[in-house]
Amino acid sequence: MYNNLRLIYITTSNIDQAKSIGKDLVENRLAACVNIIEGMHSIYRWKDELLEESECVVIAKTHYSKVKKLTKRVKKLHTYDCPCVISLTITEDEGNEDYLNWLLDESKDMN
Repeated sequence: MYNNLRLIYITTSNIDQAKSIGKDLVENRLAACVNIIEGMHSIYRWKDELLEESECVVIAKTHYSKVKKLTKRVKKLHTYDCPCVISLTITEDEGNEDYLNWLLDESKDMN
């Protein structure tokens, strides 16, 4: 039952972009809830250059049936050429069952 739920890990360049994307996903019912974490430091290689940047993490909670639409929406709204959008499965019986039931109920309303 819970394995139909997904955590979507997204990175953004700043808090304003994170909030804008997060609000859009929830308002358009592509995510039941979004958390934003400021102050992440990223080190990565892009176009043969080693880069270090401050970023924000956006964690969206959704139903697997919304992942493709959510990814497409994030790519449209994002300023990066190749934004990080990764879907992680919530495994059966791991976590606060009351919260997972709430998330499942909210996700059902999104379908």
